[in-house]
Amino acid sequence: MTPEQFIAKWQISTLKERSGSQEHFIDLCRLLNEPTPAEIDPVGACYCFERGAKKTTGSDGWADVWKRNCFGWEYKGKRKNLNEAFVQLHRYAPALENPPLLIVSDMEQIIIHTAFNGTVSKEYVLQLDDLRNPDNLRLLKWAFSEPERLRPTLTTAALTETAARQFGELAHTLCERGHDTQQVAHFCQQILFCFFADDIGLLTNHLFSQLLDAGQKRPDNLPQTFTSLFNTMATGGLFGTEEIDWFNGGLFDAAAPLPLTGTDVQTLRKLAQLNWSDIEPSIFGTLFERGLDPNQREQLGAHYTDAASIMRLVNPVVLDPLREEWRVQQLAIAKLVDKIAALKSKVNKAIAVASTTTLTTESAEGIRIVREKARNAETAAKRKSKNTVVIFSFGCKSFECLILPVVQGTFYYWHCAV
Repeated sequence: MTPEQFIAKWQISTLKERSGSQEHFIDLCRLLNEPTPAEIDPVGACYCFERGAKKTTGSDGWADVWKRNCFGWEYKGKRKNLNEAFVQLHRYAPALENPPLLIVSDMEQIIIHTAFNGTVSKEYVLQLDDLRNPDNLRLLKWAFSEPERLRPTLTTAALTETAARQFGELAHTLCERGHDTQQVAHFCQQILFCFFADDIGLLTNHLFSQLLDAGQKRPDNLPQTFTSLFNTMATGGLFGTEEIDWFNGGLFDAAAPLPLTGTDVQTLRKLAQLNWSDIEPSIFGTLFERGLDPNQREQLGAHYTDAASIMRLVNPVVLDPLREEWRVQQLAIAKLVDKIAALKSKVNKAIAVASTTTLTTESAEGIRIVREKARNAETAAKRKSKNTVVIFSFGCKSFECLILPVVQGTFYYWHCAV
C-alpha cells in the first residue's frame, strides 16, 4: 500500500473504532512493509490484537494491539479524546510488560508517547498527511521494529537536577530581596505545585503557563493574577472561563504572592516549559535542599521527607481505611449477585415444571408473575450494585494524593481517585 492510497482511504472513512481499528492497523502494516500480528505470531503470544490486560485500578481491559518490547496501542473513533486513550493505555502498561512506546490513534492521527524507564517522555504526533514524508514513515517503522531508536537522550535525573537548580536559584533571589523566608517558602510551594498541576492536567489547557506568558509583558500584574488563581484553587470555581477544581489541604488558603521582576517571570516561563510530569519528586527534594546554603536551608525549613516516610502516614490514615471500605462494599455486591442468581434459579425451576405439565390460565399467570418479580428484582439489584460502586468511586475522588517533597517539608494534595 502506498502513502497516497492509505491517506485517501482513511480520510474518507467514517468507520467507528470497533469496525475500523484492526483494518487501519493492518493497512499500516502494509504501508510500512511490516508483518501483521497473525502473520508473525499465529498464537498471539507476543504480538496480537485485543491483548487482555488488568488495569492499575484493578479492573480488566483489553489493549487494542500489543507487540512485546515494542508498543501498546489504543484506538479511539475519529476525533475522540486521545488523551483519554493514553490514560487508559498507561493503566494497561504493567500488564503489557511496560512497553517502551505507548501509541494512540483515532485513525486520522497517530501519537507516539515514549515510555523508556529513566528518560523524559517524548511525543510524536503524525497526521494522515504527514505520512507522505519518508522521515515520518521511518519513525513509524522504528516503532514496529526498532523502538530503541526512539529512546530520548534526556534522562529524568538530568531534568530533575536542572529544575531543582533553577528553582533553588529563584528562591535564593527572593530571599536576597529581603522577603520573609516563610513567605518565600510558601510561595515557592504554590508555584511548584502549579507546575505539576499544569503538566498533569489538573489545571486545564496549561492555564498556569498561559498566565506566565501573559505576565511577561506586565510583571506588575502577576501578583494580583496569582492571588485570584490561588483563591479559586482554595475553594474551586471559575477562573475566567476555566473551571478550577477544589485543591484542599490548606496550601492555597493563604494567597500572598511575591512581586516578580521580568527576569523572575522569564525564569518561571523556562521552568514551566520543562516536563514536570517526568520530574522525580524523590530526587527533586534532595537536590533542592542541597542547593540552598545552610542558613537559607534552616530559614526556609527545607528539609526533605522521602516517599517511604510519607507513606507511613498516608497508608494508615487514608489508604487502609479506603481498602477496608471497598472490601465491605465488595461483600455487599457479592450478596446482590447471589440474590440475582437465586432469582434466576427460581424462574428457571418454574419454567422447567411448566414445560412438563399442562398449564392452566392460573398457573401460567403465576409463572408470569414470578418471572416479572424476578426481572424487577434483578434490575433493582443491578442498579443497587452499580450505585454502590459509583458512590464509592465518587467518595474516592477526594483522595488522590500528589506528594511533593519541597521547601518547608512535605505538603499533600488530595484531589482525585485513589
